[in-house]
Amino acid sequence: MIDWINDPMLQNMDPLKIELIKTAAAQVDGKSGKSLPPILMSLIMSANRKGIRFSSDEMTLILGILKQGKSEQEQKQIDKTVEMVSAMMTKYQK
Repeated sequence: MIDWINDPMLQNMDPLKIELIKTAAAQVDGKSGKSLPPILMSLIMSANRKGIRFSSDEMTLILGILKQGKSEQEQKQIDKTVEMVSAMMTKYQK
């Protein structure tokens, strides 16, 4: 896994967000296929329960971390999960 922890974007990020990202990264390391979407969904839902909202730039960084070393099919599955959760959260917040 690439040393993403030194990404300049993390320098000013809320430490709680960084901890959530670290947890998700550790959970996906070495995992593939159907195990990826539940981990991603758990990250987003856990953040929401804590009142944490990730910006689009932060989500791009997170997705990049989670996709590292994954097949094209697995990356598409991650993207599909993000779209589903985003749609669900949009409806939930209305």
